[in-house]
Amino acid sequence: MTVGNMERAELFDAGSKGRGLRAAKELNTGEVIFSEPSFAAVVFDSLATQVCHSCFRHKANLHRCAQCKFAHYCDRTCQTACWNEHKQECGAIKKLGSAPSENIRLAARVLWRMHKDTGIASDSQLISVDQLQEHVADLAAEDFKQLRADVHKFLQYWSYGTRQHSVDYISHIFGIIKCNGFTLSDQRGLQAVGVGLFPNLCLVNHDCWPNCTVILNHGKIELRALGKIPEGEELTVSYVDFLNLSADRQKKLKERFHFDCTCEHCSKHIEDDLMTAGADSKPSADKVKEVTVFSKESLEKIEKSRVEGDYNEVLKLCYECLQKQENVLADTNLYKLRVLSIASEVLSYQRSFAKAADYAHRMVEGYRKLYHPNNAQLGMAIMRAGVTHWHAGQIEEGHSLICQAYRILMVTHGSNHAITKDLEVTMHSHVWSLSAIINCKFIDFTVFALGDAHTDRAGAEDVQAEQGCVPNHEGRCTEALNTRNLHR
Repeated sequence: MTVGNMERAELFDAGSKGRGLRAAKELNTGEVIFSEPSFAAVVFDSLATQVCHSCFRHKANLHRCAQCKFAHYCDRTCQTACWNEHKQECGAIKKLGSAPSENIRLAARVLWRMHKDTGIASDSQLISVDQLQEHVADLAAEDFKQLRADVHKFLQYWSYGTRQHSVDYISHIFGIIKCNGFTLSDQRGLQAVGVGLFPNLCLVNHDCWPNCTVILNHGKIELRALGKIPEGEELTVSYVDFLNLSADRQKKLKERFHFDCTCEHCSKHIEDDLMTAGADSKPSADKVKEVTVFSKESLEKIEKSRVEGDYNEVLKLCYECLQKQENVLADTNLYKLRVLSIASEVLSYQRSFAKAADYAHRMVEGYRKLYHPNNAQLGMAIMRAGVTHWHAGQIEEGHSLICQAYRILMVTHGSNHAITKDLEVTMHSHVWSLSAIINCKFIDFTVFALGDAHTDRAGAEDVQAEQGCVPNHEGRCTEALNTRNLHR
């Protein structure tokens, strides 16, 4: 059964893709097609004491729930606003003695909300939560084993509820979360802090070169048009980072979302040549292959050193790799871009801004040739490059980059987002109060490591889908879509 309605989008039969959303009227660039609060959402386990469980703001000195001693809030206002979602959770945690993992907490919140609202939270919700796709039958053996373990732990937690469910139904809910959970970012979209379920967003199909993007803004997701969209055209977002070869994107989509991507960019392998390109000096195919293998091995070592916190070793490995790549791989080559990104971010973290600015400039020029001109990740990368140039004393170039980023982020994030507001102040006052950006986890640069950016969709463990390359609590990145697993 389909319920609800929206002014700018409508549900339709998308053929082999199943259900989908299409434009109900002509849409303009940057227009918000719909905004949606989460049906249910939780803070990541690792950030439970650092992020408000109501507004998801990252904040110091949070107030702890006196009952369960697990949930934390900005103040009494946030705690009161969240009480309807937390009261049953609070009792279950108290009786169990500790809080279970985020997946189990989210599944419980989804079921409690479904008992209250029968799966429909508002008049604009187009589909009931339990009608979303779950693909439990398609899970790999290891994933299915993990799901069963989660269900077992859930039953221990849920035993303090008043209504019982079958193992199959609970598995169905976990499957829905796995396929449709969306990574939530903090107030500036710079750090992934939790996961939630957004039923309408789950109806938006994938395309590697989408016409929409998703951003989290003031606690709600916004689906925004990347360009002019005619009435009747299907609305799409990307479930994975575009900066992967078409075959790799197809593999990820098949493994995570259980469908074969036949979009134009995958079918025609568009830009694969640039992503694997050799330098203008025309090195031999064997030389390109040799350096590509070396780059892949180097990125694995870089990731190991990053996890160990040895950033001097990270830089040493980056320098060695870039030297090998010189005059062999083009600046649009994925492996070169990943090393440039890592080197720039670590150097910025170490405040070696002149070197960082050089690498950031080369990285951004490569991105411009690959990404959609209004891609959120491109905008965020240009913004960081602009900040880096400014701190390197390259004021004119830094300001120019910030202005370019602002134009993109006005489309992808809108004028009311904290990031664009910061940039607007910066451009008009020339007073750089963007320390939050410089310090926004420069070391969480695994977004470009090992060819695995945006493994969870919008976002994505991805999209973010397209909140602009937001590394999550395990160092993975989501696309604001961030993208974690939007699928019907």
